[in-house]
Amino acid sequence: MATSFYCSSAIHTQHQVNVSFGSKNPLQNVKNLIKSFGIPSKSCSPHVSLQQGNWVKLICGASFEDVVDIRNLSLVYTLAGVDCIDCAADPSVINAVNEGIETAREIVSIRRPWVMISVNDDEDLHFRKAEFDPEDCPSDCSRPCENVCPANAISFERENSTMEVPFGSYQKAKPKGGVITERCYGCGRCFPVCPYDKIREITYVRDAMATAELLKTNDVDAVEIHTSGRQTNLFKELWDDLANSVKYLRLVAVSLPDTGDATISTMNQMYAIMEPHLSCFNLWQLDGRPMSGDIGRGATRESIAFAVRVAASSERPPGFLQLAGGTNVHTVDGLKKRGLFRTHITCAEPNHLQSLIVGIAYGGYARKIVGRVLSSMGSENGVTGIECHAEHLLKALKEALHLVGSVKSYNHPDGMQR
Repeated sequence: MATSFYCSSAIHTQHQVNVSFGSKNPLQNVKNLIKSFGIPSKSCSPHVSLQQGNWVKLICGASFEDVVDIRNLSLVYTLAGVDCIDCAADPSVINAVNEGIETAREIVSIRRPWVMISVNDDEDLHFRKAEFDPEDCPSDCSRPCENVCPANAISFERENSTMEVPFGSYQKAKPKGGVITERCYGCGRCFPVCPYDKIREITYVRDAMATAELLKTNDVDAVEIHTSGRQTNLFKELWDDLANSVKYLRLVAVSLPDTGDATISTMNQMYAIMEPHLSCFNLWQLDGRPMSGDIGRGATRESIAFAVRVAASSERPPGFLQLAGGTNVHTVDGLKKRGLFRTHITCAEPNHLQSLIVGIAYGGYARKIVGRVLSSMGSENGVTGIECHAEHLLKALKEALHLVGSVKSYNHPDGMQR
């Protein structure tokens, strides 16, 4: 279902968002801020960022399915100039991302980021949910799971919120207590803190054939395959199911963890599997410490160390290299210290340079800094589109610009306060 909102009396339909704000435009400060930063216009395609080494991807989460937050996150980060938005391979989630993008483009004339969907070839940390029965929880439990959850996905209270949509209203899931499924993205922090060991892990694998159909639509530009990096037979099975749909894409990414000495060999095996059907750009997402960027400075060390090892190998297969897993506001400084930020190498094409590390994907940290604003807005106004509340949009955009701008090297206006 599309996640459209009312601002004034305008009724929105999917991907056709006409934002009405009355005679005085409260979004003028938002427009002025974007202009002052010099964010790329429509003419600058995301593939240029890949080549220049200032590519930025927003990770909504392979299992995060709260369509209201996803729509608002996509809106804010599109305004901030990200090149790609990665989301769950679910039609309603994809619709929410595209709605957020198009609403942003109604506010200012800005180029459209690519929409990427994530799939897995086997059990994977990114494709799981927590689950427990709150009736089993002792009444005197201090509920550490609720406190440690970064997604506010655990609740012991009843909630009832409604948003307006073109043909009536849509009522969000009412948590009866326990895990709010659509908000859980599988970070796993609740598992070890439960003093009674009541929380279970539910894993799943995205349906390959359903994903292949999604790749054929105009709403999707890229796919990311999450793999363990320890074997290639399941990767090949998934690729064979997706191969006929890859021709519709602009980018194919493979996300893998650091498996030590076997990493480069496995990357080459996977590239050999993909190459016959690969007619677009390909990218390797180096997943350092998954879903940990919001924890603190140290979380980014593993992703940087992983990038150093892969970038140093002369035997790595073709494809762009991008960091993920633990990335946060400290990642760019870490790359600079290792000489990997916007470091260019000569490609096979004559007189052509390519960045060694093309960019960074931000997940938990990106959601956290904007999520604080969304949470505040929700507390004050209920379920709503952030474009309807210019003051909150301005706050969220400042947070997003600070993060994205560290990679893009935007012109930070003097005196701008986050």
